[in-house]
Amino acid sequence: MNSSTPAPPTLTSPRIDPCRGNRLQGRIQRVESLTSLEKNRMFELLQNHFLGIHHAQFEQDLAEKSWVIFLDEVQTGQIQGFTTLMLLQIELDGHPYAALFSGDTIINREFWGETVLPRLWIRWALQVARSIPVQPVYWLLICSGYKTYRFLPLFYREFYPHFRQATPPHIQKVIDTFARQKFDTAYEPQRGIVRFANPSPLRAGVAEITPNRLKDPHIAFFAQKNPGHLHGDELVCLTRLAVDNLTKAGKRMLEGGRRKDEG
Repeated sequence: MNSSTPAPPTLTSPRIDPCRGNRLQGRIQRVESLTSLEKNRMFELLQNHFLGIHHAQFEQDLAEKSWVIFLDEVQTGQIQGFTTLMLLQIELDGHPYAALFSGDTIINREFWGETVLPRLWIRWALQVARSIPVQPVYWLLICSGYKTYRFLPLFYREFYPHFRQATPPHIQKVIDTFARQKFDTAYEPQRGIVRFANPSPLRAGVAEITPNRLKDPHIAFFAQKNPGHLHGDELVCLTRLAVDNLTKAGKRMLEGGRRKDEG
């Protein structure tokens, strides 16, 4: 079983209207329906935030994905952020496993703090999980910046790797199997890191870990587990996509609520 054989589920995009005061609205689009203007804007956003971005590699990475979550500016309609996604399926010890994999993810700096992406992501990911007969369904993501890793403790109760406990052996096997399938020899299982031959590190000013940030135990753990993050090394992470695995903040995203101190 591999990611190329099963047809990704056909789903509708949950309606996400901008909350009062939000400047973005979200939508989900199949990769095969993207326009050249949308692709060009995606490439522009990546170039603005990452080093070493090449158009041929961007097109190759995008072609393997199935969906894009776009974040459009309400006033202008311009794309100000996106994330790409694909469905992975593996067989391990005679049992099937499924995971949504997040690829490139970026939001323009002036829109940091908007909650449209987590609200749309959580609703839609749970919809995907419910549509797949294989259970449980996981979210597999790779993090070269602490901002991405910080989504896990904010919205999910149990995820790995975690500073409070070692990754259970069976979960580690799931992570290793997914990562080997997706990244082949670029994945280093002893460290849980993906090291690409041609990495694309974040540009200066996007996600530096300051001494003050290191007071957060999750960020300190990320820095310790992925010391090469500034050079583009990616930490492989896994969490289960289920309502009972959401934190209180995650459930507020699911319900569409937003507190002022989360913005």
